[in-house]
This record gives sequence, structure tokens and C-alpha cells, in this order.
Amino acid sequence: MAVPKRKVSKARRDKRRSSVWKLTAPALVKCSNCGEYTVPHKVCGNCGFYKGKEVVKTEA
Repeated sequence: MAVPKRKVSKARRDKRRSSVWKLTAPALVKCSNCGEYTVPHKVCGNCGFYKGKEVVKTEA
């Protein structure tokens, strides 16, 4: 059975574990119709447009 030769310090252990849980900020692009920031390749939640065409009807 494999046994560690030396104790792993708390700092070294925590440095190794911390990089796994980092979150990345979502990519945002401006809507070509209204200028609101949206996630790329998705319908704009503000105006309902996608690629210059109205896909979802929104309440005015």
C-alpha cells in the first residue's frame, strides 16, 4: 500500500485544492437590437431578438 513519505503541509494541501473550485465569469456580448448584455448564442431576455430576428414576443 502506498504511504506518503512526508507530511503534506496545510498550505501545500490547500493550494492544490483551491484551483479546482475557481469559477469563471460567463462570456457576455451586447445584443445587436437593444444593447443589453446577454450570453452568446442565446435569445436576448430583454427584447427577444436573436441574430437580428424577433424569436420571442415580449410585452411592450
